[in-house]
Amino acid sequence: MNAVAYERAPSWSVSQWMNARDDITLESLRGSVVALHAFQMLCPGCVSHGIPQAKAIHAAFPPDKVRVIGLHSVFEHHEAMGPVALAAFLSEYRLGFPVAVDQPAAQGPIPLTMQAYGMQGTPTLVLIDKTGHIRLHHFGQLDDLRVGAVIGQLLTEPFG
Repeated sequence: MNAVAYERAPSWSVSQWMNARDDITLESLRGSVVALHAFQMLCPGCVSHGIPQAKAIHAAFPPDKVRVIGLHSVFEHHEAMGPVALAAFLSEYRLGFPVAVDQPAAQGPIPLTMQAYGMQGTPTLVLIDKTGHIRLHHFGQLDDLRVGAVIGQLLTEPFG
């Protein structure tokens, strides 16, 4: 049987963490499945589907097995989506999982983590396996049942 080679997930470039006591690195999450949810506050698809899906994943799986990480990737309307507005948004939508603020690029509107992952926009869901490899990368709305099935599969895979 041939082993499938999966792309290693790039490190995150974060300017600020919210809902986290300390900085979180992808390396520190090895052994857990990571659901990285990229969103913007003013993104209709994020508010209607992406954020509810991230909250559902966070509620459905044990936090020591599946870690949900929000990635606030602002590539438009920068002035309206600063830290104060984001803190209010996280409170209003009751997001209890850690949220990274994607590091703005020195040139151009696309933040660094969004660039590193080749994201087309928001919402984007990236599922990273226990060894740090990307196993699902999806822009837009994705069926909850499919997401749950992939996470379930990743949880059964051995680590180490």
